[in-house]
Order: sequence, then C-alpha cells, then structure tokens
Amino acid sequence: MTKKERYQSVLSYFQQQVPIAETELLYQNPFELLVAVILSAQCTDKRVNLTTPAIFKQFPTPQKMAKASFEELFALVKSISYPNNKTKHLIGMSNLLLENFDGEVPLTVEALVTLPGVGRKTANVITSVVDKQPNMAVDTHVFRVSRRIGLVPMTAKTPLAVEKELIKFIPKELVHTAHHWLILHGRYTCLARSPKCNACGLIPFCKEGAKKSAS
Repeated sequence: MTKKERYQSVLSYFQQQVPIAETELLYQNPFELLVAVILSAQCTDKRVNLTTPAIFKQFPTPQKMAKASFEELFALVKSISYPNNKTKHLIGMSNLLLENFDGEVPLTVEALVTLPGVGRKTANVITSVVDKQPNMAVDTHVFRVSRRIGLVPMTAKTPLAVEKELIKFIPKELVHTAHHWLILHGRYTCLARSPKCNACGLIPFCKEGAKKSAS
C-alpha cells in the first residue's frame, strides 16, 4: 500500500464512520475555548469540563479574568494539573489580550503564540476549531496514532515533524476535522498501552495492524 493509498483509505473510513468530529472541550466562545485549551495541557478534557463552568461563571471575559487575583483564580483551577503555572498563564493571557488585541482572541498562530500558556499546539487548536483553518494540532494522541497507522514515518520524532507530514498529505478542507478524528481514535480505540485492535476498523490500512496480522 502506498502512502497516498493509506491516507485515502484512512480518511475515507473516518468520513464514513465519524462524519462529525469535534473537540470534547465545552465552550461558548473563542475566549472560553482558549481558557479550556490552556487548562487541558497534560490534563483530560473530562477534568477540564468539570472545572471550567465555575471559572466561566466568575470570569467570563478577558476583562474580568485580567483583574482576578492569583488566589481567586487558583481556587478554581487547583484540581487541574500544574495549577500554579496555569493560573499565572490565564491571568497573563487575559492581560495581553486586552493590551495587544482589544480583548479579542486573535485567529492567527503567530499572534496566539505570543500569549502566556499558548504554544503552537494550542494555537493550532484555536485556529482550526474556531476558524476551520487547515492547522494540525499534534497532541500525544495524534502523534501516537499517525505514526502507528503509518501516516507518518517513525523517523518523525517531534510534534512539528508529524504536523508537517500530516498537512502535506491531508486535503486542506479536511485538516481541521482530521485533527479530531486522530485524537478521538487515540483516546478511545488506539490506546497507548493496550490498543483495541480487535475493535479497530483501520486495521486493514494500519502498519502496526499488518505486523500483528502477520505474526
């Protein structure tokens, strides 16, 4: 199977089986999504979704969050991983939104990465989810699944290398959805330690699956 054929087969499978794929983070506007994605670093979406309602109720806008004291916001963030850093990032991010972007979440990767707590992955999430830009956020699931299936060579050792390879072969109009396909597949089927290969519809197109079938 050529790489082109593998991509076509995998994308076709997802289009048929998971026509609608979206972030599992709960939000109502770009600011809430930005807060949720910052909090989700090395934390589950489920935990974030349990935490954000109280945060959004008390600090629904950059204007209000920028004025929050560390102690006030930390009390709401403390159940999340790395609460000290994330509390500082949220307050700093809100202040910079006001100072540099008139309180609006910018929708370019270049602008977003200037905000505290926002790296390339987070910026790619925001721009692809809010604006459907063809930006591929590579988290641990995307990294693992794309390499296991064989969409990306095992020699791609960094998230940026994986990102570049994926956007080279995935049609632009599908990139923002493919991001979620790969995440959800990694979260529920292609698990890190015990992948559910017996329940996986991608086995016919999967490099690791082919190895298992041959052994």
